[in-house]
Amino acid sequence: MRDFRHDHSALALNTATLGHNVEGQGAGWPVERVIDACAERGFGGIVFWRREIGKNAVTIGRRARAAGLAVAGLCRTPFLVGPLAPRPLAALMDDFHASIDMAAALEAPVLTIVVGGVEPETKGMADSLKRVGERVAAAAPYAAERGVRLALEPLHPVYGGDRSCLVTVRDALDLCDWIDSANVGIAVDVYHVWWDTMLADQLRRAGRHRILGYHLCDWLAETRDVLLDRGMMGDGVADLKAIRAAVEGAGYDGVCEVEIFSAGNWWKRDPGEVLDVCVERFRSVC
Repeated sequence: MRDFRHDHSALALNTATLGHNVEGQGAGWPVERVIDACAERGFGGIVFWRREIGKNAVTIGRRARAAGLAVAGLCRTPFLVGPLAPRPLAALMDDFHASIDMAAALEAPVLTIVVGGVEPETKGMADSLKRVGERVAAAAPYAAERGVRLALEPLHPVYGGDRSCLVTVRDALDLCDWIDSANVGIAVDVYHVWWDTMLADQLRRAGRHRILGYHLCDWLAETRDVLLDRGMMGDGVADLKAIRAAVEGAGYDGVCEVEIFSAGNWWKRDPGEVLDVCVERFRSVC
């Protein structure tokens, strides 16, 4: 397991940690200021959200790399199924392709997929997961042509109805097996997997080629909002070192991406303070 006590060059910021994924949240720093602040603190990478990028993907990607940051990924595709997915299917797939194009323009190697919830007029997960597989399989060749890998991110089961019918690493790997494309893998987010007692076994099954991202945060024992009350690393009940040991034991050696949705706490703080705490916690508890 890597030792981060004196080296945090493997630390990446997901800009959601500053509230930049939600309109009206956070301090509203421009992308350039976020890039500079991360570079000044020795972050090794950064992950953007589509709403920040607009039509400036090429310029922003170049700016980040010039500052010494790897553009580690992009969030995210549209929901592919469920009540929040675009309609009709043609519009959904157009947006899926647009997200791939943005990742390619940023030169981000990984595009995160949050799949969406249970399809209207269906029950349970099976039919929705089948449609997810079909839609990712249809887009995977296009992503491969653009040099983009697609990371299926299972979410905590509490999101099963509306945001993600994909709730376990096991099911994510089953989809990868079914899609059978070299550029499709998984993203492992502490917030969504910390509870899974079979996690280490499933990560060994995944191996290094299918783990495309590792996301850091914590689960607060008294979570007040399951979407917007994530904890800073060390403030919750997740066994962060054990999870990272399992991720790295499976062969993952990429960046560790801090992604904290926190409307009532961290998004209200000065972004510089948030970044400083991220560095300190990464070195001490992750």
